[in-house]
Amino acid sequence: MNNIYIDVLITVNIFIDYFLLMLTKKIIGSNIKYFRVIIGSIVGGLFSLTALLPVLPFGLNILTDLAVAMLIIFITFGKCKIKTYIKRVLIFFALSFSFGGLMIFIYLAFKPKGMGIYNDVIYFDISPVLLIILTLVCYYILLLIKKLTKSVYKSDIHNIEIKINDKCYIFNAKLDTGCNVKEPFSGKSVIVAEKEVFNDFVPDKTKVRLIPFTSLGGSGILQGFCADNIIIDGKEADNSVYIGICENIFKDDIKAIIPSELINN
Repeated sequence: MNNIYIDVLITVNIFIDYFLLMLTKKIIGSNIKYFRVIIGSIVGGLFSLTALLPVLPFGLNILTDLAVAMLIIFITFGKCKIKTYIKRVLIFFALSFSFGGLMIFIYLAFKPKGMGIYNDVIYFDISPVLLIILTLVCYYILLLIKKLTKSVYKSDIHNIEIKINDKCYIFNAKLDTGCNVKEPFSGKSVIVAEKEVFNDFVPDKTKVRLIPFTSLGGSGILQGFCADNIIIDGKEADNSVYIGICENIFKDDIKAIIPSELINN
């Protein structure tokens, strides 16, 4: 084993895990905040210290990689249904496995100076100055991509933050231009969310409204209530908007549907 500098080892793998998590985030359509991706990346970077251990037997190294992936995904994306969690882990693990395979090919084919792979951990022996330069370059590239794509691409997945009685509920909602559910007396728009999101919240029965709805799957009644505060993609929304509770019918990371007027206003 060549000399390994722990600070370089951890930093390089924080970078790698950050981009893998960002790609995972893009694939699953999640709108989690970036600080959670950073925390997950740091955890991944710390686990790169397994490179300093004796060579792990085949099989055990894969189980170790899978266990680390499960922890990173839980820390980054939080609690969810078991099927959704397994899907997230498999996507991240597949991306990590593909990246690792590419790095092994490059290592075996070209033997780059300063590169090493130890217990499936990638190591690049680069100077702190070069690392800082690459950090700035990556930052400004991401900033440029964000600005360029912001004007030409508008995601239909939105981050919703609901505050009720000192409790905060954060989830993803899909924009639905056909959602025309309204509270019948006030005419206010309704965010239709799964009851799983508010499983520990018991609304005041005197403030609950019965909201009729009609969809392709049929018609029915939603129990609705107003929140103390509603934030959509980091911006405060009209607090008089109702939250309608439905069964757990949405897929993957989507927990609600939101009418277009709440996004366009």
